[in-house]
Amino acid sequence: MSNQIEIPKCGLPVTIITGFLGSGKTTLLNQILQNNQDLKVAVLVNEFGDINIDSQLLVSVDQDMLELSNGCICCTINEGLIEAVYNILERDQPVDYLIVETTGVADPLPIILTFVGSEFRYLTRLDSIIAVIDSETFTPDHFDSEAALQQVALSDIVLLNKTDLAKEKKVEELEQYIQTIKDRARILRSQYGEVPLPLILDVGLTELDQYQEQEHHEHHEHHEHHEHHEHHEHHEHHHHHSHHLENDGFMSMSFQSERPFDVNKFEQVLNQMSNNVFRGKGILWFSDVPESRYIFQLSGGRYDLKAEDWPETPQNQLVLIGRHLNTQEIQQQLEGCLQNSVSIV
Repeated sequence: MSNQIEIPKCGLPVTIITGFLGSGKTTLLNQILQNNQDLKVAVLVNEFGDINIDSQLLVSVDQDMLELSNGCICCTINEGLIEAVYNILERDQPVDYLIVETTGVADPLPIILTFVGSEFRYLTRLDSIIAVIDSETFTPDHFDSEAALQQVALSDIVLLNKTDLAKEKKVEELEQYIQTIKDRARILRSQYGEVPLPLILDVGLTELDQYQEQEHHEHHEHHEHHEHHEHHEHHEHHHHHSHHLENDGFMSMSFQSERPFDVNKFEQVLNQMSNNVFRGKGILWFSDVPESRYIFQLSGGRYDLKAEDWPETPQNQLVLIGRHLNTQEIQQQLEGCLQNSVSIV
């Protein structure tokens, strides 16, 4: 009989996925959710918008939760992160793994500290922090942004995504550059967010000690009021919101119209659009093809349009995110693309 006692790993393992706008976080999440390795994963996201699950996999759609036939679930963080995590921990059907996606321009530290803090210290186990990077468009200039620097500096794994679009020399330079910021980071390459899950999940890479002191310092008063309750009473939890969005000059603007765009004019505006626009998403209506509703994605100078039929009254809804944007000028340019007279086929 062996004297070796196996100590079971305590708590639900957690991976935090961070990464700049358009780096491919959502594509990676889709890959994880659609895994066929009998891994029951819960993914926490800010919005379902980009989660594109094969409809055959969907079992049920609740206001804040998508349930999949492979046992995975996807939840929104509408009620706040603490509440969302408790919802997962209290489920009748337990999950094997928890993944939290941070917004593209956020510093991940407040989320990391949430899991290191006393509230979740024994219920969860922070396993790894992954930064996803678009290999083609990522340059050292991104580090003008404190948030982008933090994302790499705090990560255990850096996933260089879209390597099919970047030259090999650029990818190698990027690898060397990342090592100057985080020398111990595990650097992986991927295309379309495809990466073997054992390389990124349950890897035990996060060195929790480095956060303990920081957590104690930043959250001491905060957690005095939030010791873990026997019955997980649901309670308000005030987050230390990151202000990097404003500090770094990031801003988002939205545009909507009940008139369609002229497709040629819209394309011209896109091609002239400043490099300061990092990300765009929306639903577009073009006068040239009024019966089609276009799902629009713009990321790092490339854009993509997918056509489908209109389920409701056609209209344009567009959100652009970037730095130091001249929103008035962009608004005027977009208005200039609108068709004056509407003729619906």
